[in-house]
Amino acid sequence: MSTALDSLLDLLDLEQIEQDIFRGSSRSALVPRVFGGQVAAQALVAAGRTVPADRPAHSLHSYFLRMGDPGAPIVYTVDRIRDGRSFTTRRVVAVQHGQPIFHLSASFQTYEDGLEHQADMPAAPDPETLPTAAEMLPRYADRFSGPGVVDRLTEARAAVDLRYVDAPPFGTVGEPREPRSQVWFRTNGKLADDPLLHVCMATYVSDMTLLDSVLLAHGRGGWAVGDVVGASLDHAMWFHRPFRADEWLLYDQESPSASGGRGLGQARIYTQDGRLAITVIQEGVVRVPR
Repeated sequence: MSTALDSLLDLLDLEQIEQDIFRGSSRSALVPRVFGGQVAAQALVAAGRTVPADRPAHSLHSYFLRMGDPGAPIVYTVDRIRDGRSFTTRRVVAVQHGQPIFHLSASFQTYEDGLEHQADMPAAPDPETLPTAAEMLPRYADRFSGPGVVDRLTEARAAVDLRYVDAPPFGTVGEPREPRSQVWFRTNGKLADDPLLHVCMATYVSDMTLLDSVLLAHGRGGWAVGDVVGASLDHAMWFHRPFRADEWLLYDQESPSASGGRGLGQARIYTQDGRLAITVIQEGVVRVPR
């Protein structure tokens, strides 16, 4: 297991300070604020720790309310909304400096048999044939908006092996193309068998690249290039089938719309053997600096 993955696992291992109240540390990402995927994953950890282990998460819906301060702890308060015979519902509010910065609702369900069908997995190359982030990012060093961006990008993603199928937005600045992006990802090391951990890790990664497809449609390179200003607004996920975040997952992303200073991304995440594991939808602020 990599040192970076150990650090991320520590970040997700929240401290319980009272019944249904947890505290997490935070760290900065590429910009001087808390990475949204971190807050979402930590909130799901908090919710999951109040739910029986035989009820895995099947969905989450969340809103990013304020920019998180990476220099301060985050307190997560869990409301036990409902404990039914099959479903459990939790609401989590993340607070910093006395103000809510994030709100999440999550639902958990006992295992059941039922009808089965799924959308087919799209074609994608073998992830082992694609360059790693450490191999790819230096190729685009001249595209980024300031010194040290390659190092910070590499460090921010060191816990995860994330491989782009096609050139990322910062690799095709000024060249609009179909608003679709694919990446393969898995953690840089094996994880414990706890299903909640794998769901929370996928939640963390899901916020890294989902709005890339919005940028591709307009030939914009993104926040690392400096030609747009962006932030996540809301994030929803549905967990359809069991998966492991330490095994290859294909993140197939597209953007059906951008308007009003906002962009919408939607995606499906498949296991390498073709099972549809997760559906994701996110809207974010996408503004062009004047």
